[in-house]
Amino acid sequence: MPRRLPPLSSLRFFEAAGRLRSFKLAAAELNVTPSAVSHGIVGLEETLGTPLFVRMPRGLSLTHAGADYLTYVSEALSLIAIGTQRLPRRQGRRAIAVSCAPAFASRWLLPRLKGFTDRWPAISVTIDTSRLHVGFPVDGFDFAIRMSRAPVGGLAWTRLLSERLVPVCSPAYRKSLLDAKGNVDLHRATLIHVTPTSEGWQTWLKANGIDDIDVKGGLRFDTFDLAFAAAIAGLGAVLGRRPFVDRDLESGELVALSDETLPAETNHWLVSAGGADRRPDLRDFKHWLIAEAQTN
Repeated sequence: MPRRLPPLSSLRFFEAAGRLRSFKLAAAELNVTPSAVSHGIVGLEETLGTPLFVRMPRGLSLTHAGADYLTYVSEALSLIAIGTQRLPRRQGRRAIAVSCAPAFASRWLLPRLKGFTDRWPAISVTIDTSRLHVGFPVDGFDFAIRMSRAPVGGLAWTRLLSERLVPVCSPAYRKSLLDAKGNVDLHRATLIHVTPTSEGWQTWLKANGIDDIDVKGGLRFDTFDLAFAAAIAGLGAVLGRRPFVDRDLESGELVALSDETLPAETNHWLVSAGGADRRPDLRDFKHWLIAEAQTN
């Protein structure tokens, strides 16, 4: 007698919503509407004959049955993803999917990527900067590059590189900050902030004993690339993050406002599911990436 299984789409909705505890976040991750996720899960609950979620005004929580079922569904989808990854590719083509932040992709990974593709031309690389919460290997990613103070969860974490914080601006803007003695006066600066970061101007100023600069004002951007572009355009001073501003400093588009740099508390980590090293292409990419990070 054939097994009767729920629709795969409803299981995907359930796994994402259960992992993220949100229909809205699950919908964004799966590129569907929240209504589609909600209706799919309602249909799944009707098929199973039991509620999987407790709907609350401010969020979701799994029922006991839902939490137990999520364990099995997550494992089953992971096995499907692993099996799919192990299928032979047409014409020997292989693909590696990497999730990382936009600034890491554009300012660190992209300038180095030609070295990898020249050495391994048969391996395709896909870079995703959408900041999705990546579930390995269900979401189809092989690696994620994340900022964290320490490894989190049961995945494989390898430290890639750390950052050093230093205030930077355009050469012309630096001249506008000089006092009568030719010293940089940060009190005159318009501060450029990056809103998602946990280590901003306040962190650097406090570490350098400066407590009389108001960090509430200035300009705010949601990406480092925009913030650095604003500084290059002469709109203010931004807290640069080396090595991501090294090329701008070397070209002269940006100059440092201080010789004092501050080590960031967070590091960039290469994250993957366990067993990724069993695939030769993933192993090659991982070793290449680690070697590149060690040259900084």
